[in-house]
Amino acid sequence: MGYGVPMTADPEVMVRDDPAKHRFEALVDGSVAGFTTYQQQGDVLAFLHTEVDDAYEGQGVGSTLVKEAIQAARARGVGVLPSCSFVASYLRRHPDLQDVVPAGERARFGLA
Repeated sequence: MGYGVPMTADPEVMVRDDPAKHRFEALVDGSVAGFTTYQQQGDVLAFLHTEVDDAYEGQGVGSTLVKEAIQAARARGVGVLPSCSFVASYLRRHPDLQDVVPAGERARFGLA
């Protein structure tokens, strides 16, 4: 997905990939409400850091952002390394998505 192309059209949160900045962004009313940075490492995306603006804390923006970013990686046919503690925590709570993390890397991130 390219910059500015909506990956989800939720009435409140839209997630897009900004490859020039190496991050997925969560937009609320057209403004960036949060982002998660990544680095392409061969056939995996390593998620490094996630931030959500204080005004949107606890409203599901971070969870929507991470879920859509993981699904985008899956659609691209690449794995995920959840080096960011927020992404790793999200994956621990959603075992149905853990298969996107290479099997040999799951234990390192506390995944099943």
